[in-house]
Amino acid sequence: MLSQTLSAYLESLALERKSAPRTIDAYRRDLEPWVAFLEQQHAAMPGNRRNDPLLLRVYLRQRSEAGVSNRSLARFLSALSGFQKFLAAKGQKDLVFKLPKMKYSATIPNFIPQKEAGRLFTDPCPQETTGTYFFRRDFVMIVLLYATGIRREELAGIRLGDIDLRQGLITVTGKGNKVRVVPLGDEARKDLDAYLTDRTQFLAAQGTSSDNLLLNRYGKPLSVRSIDRLVSSFGRRRGLDFTPHALRHSFATHLLENGADLMVIKEILGHASLSTTQKYTHVTAEAMKKVYRKAHPRSGTKD
Repeated sequence: MLSQTLSAYLESLALERKSAPRTIDAYRRDLEPWVAFLEQQHAAMPGNRRNDPLLLRVYLRQRSEAGVSNRSLARFLSALSGFQKFLAAKGQKDLVFKLPKMKYSATIPNFIPQKEAGRLFTDPCPQETTGTYFFRRDFVMIVLLYATGIRREELAGIRLGDIDLRQGLITVTGKGNKVRVVPLGDEARKDLDAYLTDRTQFLAAQGTSSDNLLLNRYGKPLSVRSIDRLVSSFGRRRGLDFTPHALRHSFATHLLENGADLMVIKEILGHASLSTTQKYTHVTAEAMKKVYRKAHPRSGTKD
């Protein structure tokens, strides 16, 4: 059955391509409804051509009428493309369709303006006891996300051996288990060094040990979900609403605004394609247009 072939494909993503569990889950969510639809159609019309492209058009129309966005349908087609290559390699070419291209409007990434981002590191913190381990941990999470542009999963996976304070470098493992090295600025390095001192004292008081950089109240590795919650909470206490991914977007946007080369940003972020990094040029273009409309007498904006 096709559902069994899908299971084999998802297993191959984990074993051969070393895809992350979250990536595999996303593929499963996109492909399982399609497989169920296709098996239903084949059961109802056993004599029909199994690779009739009309079936795909019917499925896409049904999903669209159910309120699924073009962006989600485009993601499904991308997942289906990989699955079809797997089917072809297994000799099941009768299940391979010619895939259409789905157009959608790309959204501009959310980011924090530079002035507001600066407040995260300069404003006083009256609601916390800044000397506690937990404040220092949450603060260093904000520092690392903004200063390096790493993903939350990459942050959660950092171990002590990945950190080179002397050279100001951190080794992280990104999507597809790809390893890269990201630079750490002097200020961020000082903040991380201070955190490591508090971390040592915290573990001694707990009577436990761990190789992970970030720890929960029990001295165990901090989860990705906890990072989401703690980062958002840290921002709200300063009147800002952002996620770990918004800090990654802010990192890239601010580098670009200050003249950094797009290829350098691509390498630091760990993007496989330059086209992924180029979305940040739209952000800066939008910012320039806002300034132009506000300041130029011929912009057409009326008071």
